Amino acid sequence: MEELEQSAFLLHSRPYRENQILLEFLTSQQGKISAISYLGKSLKSNKRALLQPFSPLKIVLKGQGSLKYLKRVEPERKSYKLSGNYLYSGFYLNELQVRLLGEHIPYDELFYQYQQSIEQLSEQHSIEYILRNFENRLLEELGMTIDYSPIFSENNSYYSYLPEKGFVPANFLPTRHKSTQTCYNAIHLKAIAEENISAKEIMQTYKLLMRQIINHLLDGKPLHSRKLFTQNT
Repeated sequence: MEELEQSAFLLHSRPYRENQILLEFLTSQQGKISAISYLGKSLKSNKRALLQPFSPLKIVLKGQGSLKYLKRVEPERKSYKLSGNYLYSGFYLNELQVRLLGEHIPYDELFYQYQQSIEQLSEQHSIEYILRNFENRLLEELGMTIDYSPIFSENNSYYSYLPEKGFVPANFLPTRHKSTQTCYNAIHLKAIAEENISAKEIMQTYKLLMRQIINHLLDGKPLHSRKLFTQNT
């Protein structure tokens, strides 16, 4: 069988067995892949130095099962340097993918969106804009495109978002939901749908909406990367 060399980013790693590490990659052709690698005992080993987040890699995997072995890894280009909140934002993007993506499913567009996002974070562009763009692409890849059409077809000032129904006028919410649902300004939602998100208050609405949807996908379980922001701000 011909070996497949592909571009990849390391999303997460953890110790597995003696001198082994369990790796989770986002790859250009096979989506998210888990693999085992043997590491040299030296802390200065070349492989250990390469297997770092935000480093564009070329990898070759082997094995027939779902858990592969990392046969070869080499740098594709220079690693992206992130610091402060830009670094925590990168960890957030990585954790989202580890938690939400299925394995061995090609996500071609998401891979390039991720690469672009990491590059923009390294250049210290707007964090909020980068994260919202990536979250939106991730939801699309998961089959959860947000339907804003009710906001334009109805005349209501505020809406709530119910995962099973989409946008519902806030005053029409079932009683059981009224005390727990966030109300979103319809003007803000229209601006988001039209990708006019430069205003601070609109970006804040967008952030709240995406957080609600992602929290639902995570079954309410917290993201460790979010804690980095609260601990360091």
